[in-house]
Amino acid sequence: MTAADAPAPKDFIRDIVHADNEQGTYRQRVQTRFPPEPNGYLHIGHAKAIVVDFGIAADFDGVCNLRLDDTNPDTEETEFVDSILEDIRWLGYAPAQVLHASDYFQRLYDWAEHLIDAGLAYVDDQDNETISAQRGGFGRPGVESPYRDRPSAENLELFRRMATGEFPDGSRVLRAKIDMQHENMQLRDPVMYRIRHAAHHRTGNRWCLYPTYDWAHGQSDAIEGVTHSICTLEFDTHRALYDWYLEHLPLPGDKPKQIEFARLELTHTVTSKRKLAKLVTDGIVDGWDDPRMPTLRGLRRRGYPATAIRDFCREIGTTRTNSRQRIEALESVVRRQLNLTAQRRMAVLKPLKVVITNWPTDASGAPVVEEFPVSNNPENPADGTRLVPFSNELYIEADDFAEVPPPKFYRLSPGREVRLRGAYFVTCTDVVKDAAGNITEVHVTYDPATRGGDSPDGRKVKSTMHWVSARHAVSASAALYDRLFSAEFPGEDTGDPLDDLNPASRELLTDCRVEAALADTVPGDVVQFERLGYFALDPQTPMLFHRTVGLRDEWAAIQRRQR
Repeated sequence: MTAADAPAPKDFIRDIVHADNEQGTYRQRVQTRFPPEPNGYLHIGHAKAIVVDFGIAADFDGVCNLRLDDTNPDTEETEFVDSILEDIRWLGYAPAQVLHASDYFQRLYDWAEHLIDAGLAYVDDQDNETISAQRGGFGRPGVESPYRDRPSAENLELFRRMATGEFPDGSRVLRAKIDMQHENMQLRDPVMYRIRHAAHHRTGNRWCLYPTYDWAHGQSDAIEGVTHSICTLEFDTHRALYDWYLEHLPLPGDKPKQIEFARLELTHTVTSKRKLAKLVTDGIVDGWDDPRMPTLRGLRRRGYPATAIRDFCREIGTTRTNSRQRIEALESVVRRQLNLTAQRRMAVLKPLKVVITNWPTDASGAPVVEEFPVSNNPENPADGTRLVPFSNELYIEADDFAEVPPPKFYRLSPGREVRLRGAYFVTCTDVVKDAAGNITEVHVTYDPATRGGDSPDGRKVKSTMHWVSARHAVSASAALYDRLFSAEFPGEDTGDPLDDLNPASRELLTDCRVEAALADTVPGDVVQFERLGYFALDPQTPMLFHRTVGLRDEWAAIQRRQR
């Protein structure tokens, strides 16, 4: 597809790109970039930006690069760079190039000298607190620095001495000379450079002078040939500064255009890197890939398909209005995709033994073993069936039995008949208890005429239950998850999202029994435990399954209530 054949615009950003192509603004060239800072792991909010950046480039036959915004040596590490590359590939995208803001440190420094020569930048000897206070605020005028009118030659000499490491951290900064009374706070003489005597993960100790985000960002776009610099909405007020810098520099090509869109926020979720880091360092979660975390590696470990995340980001659309999406909507997309692809298996998470007292034995007196064909995925007949063994001792879910059943309890109880999925009708005849009165076994009889779960005389049962053969079962563990944050909008009432942490966000079950076929599950694959939900096999821990989502579509229920 060529740029001239680009699809009809689908949102306001694509409208802008489409119009630029129609007008020949960039000679029908489209180039975007995804510019994360390598100071942490990517999360679900980044996924939206990735889908937008790479998606628009693809729609208009353009290119999208990954540019690591590595301008802060104190917080950035190679580990984060590697993880960002890995997560982008997992999400299904391949950058045309992998670039770094640090590639342009010399060019940025030279352009800073250009602004100093032009009388548009100056060295300020004041500390950060003083500079911040002098900037004023909305409705409060700014105060000009006493160093604002230093001669260019003196500023240039000081700036070069700053670059050679002569001055300590925090002693001086370079500021753009714009307008201390401007209504846009970003234009009140913003800081361009600060002194940091710290080793950089790529440039080592070559520099002790590091550019701010605003100084590096637009200029890096221009150096690379970016046409449309797509940012989240919090950078809306930065656009005037973005444009001011570009207008006062000898650019190598066209001036890129910054466009802002609403970032992705989810209910019951926090995406602040600082807050997520605290969860990790305080041991509240087990690391950045904890399945409760909104990081891409956490979602991957939990079993979220990359395709579901991409589809969700597309379905919610790209707008300029901030809103928080319901996490149930994301889970619904995940569930919808897994329903089509996940293999079905039977697993008992809280096992209770069932003994069939009238089960036949063979000539040696051993209980007979039968096998029943069970569909691997009724949504895809091509997946075929598997044979599941069945004998006299089984496991069912403890919750599927009640010695004294409450109203509307239709599962197994004394004197009640139920269907065992794909096998037989059974009727409870007795229970066995230990000395403490706990039920250890349930005794039943089976009706051999109901093989396959059908009733030849047409009698009805109100419950069908899953099971596993005790003799053939495999031991496993399962992690069940609730919301990491109990509040729909974490921190809204208290001011600190961590005050809304859910202490019961994970339940680990270590005595599960699952059918033997699950022992062949590939780590990372997701299967459906019948009646229980979708579960992903942990990549590191053998036979540990993480519940990805349950079977019940909460988002559909919410929509029905809203109608």
